[in-house]
Amino acid sequence: MDRMDKWREVRETVREFALRFPGAYEDHPWGETVVKVNKKIFVFLGVEEPTEKWSPTLGVKLPESHGHALALDGVQPSGYGLGKAGWVTIALTGALPETEVLLDWVEESYRAVAPKKLVATLDAPEG
Repeated sequence: MDRMDKWREVRETVREFALRFPGAYEDHPWGETVVKVNKKIFVFLGVEEPTEKWSPTLGVKLPESHGHALALDGVQPSGYGLGKAGWVTIALTGALPETEVLLDWVEESYRAVAPKKLVATLDAPEG
């Protein structure tokens, strides 16, 4: 599997995982794919196909794991001032964190952005 196939696979896994959260839906502002809850983005999935201008990235808000994430290669504070609010951008062109780590970060981002009522449903006992 080449790097682009791996990127597409990881991106789709993250997308499908993010859309499972209560109230989550996909949107396409600025020609990019994002996943939102309550009209707020909790995952930036970037563009469908990379170009010279846009490389494959993923963006999430990490209030708890921010420092740990930034210690990894290919992870940097997000632009446009979002990095100051705990957002990180993960380059999907180099060595990637394990998919499970990315999914944990997506959940952390959801919990940081979603209304408390929706987050509470994640922690409610089943049944």
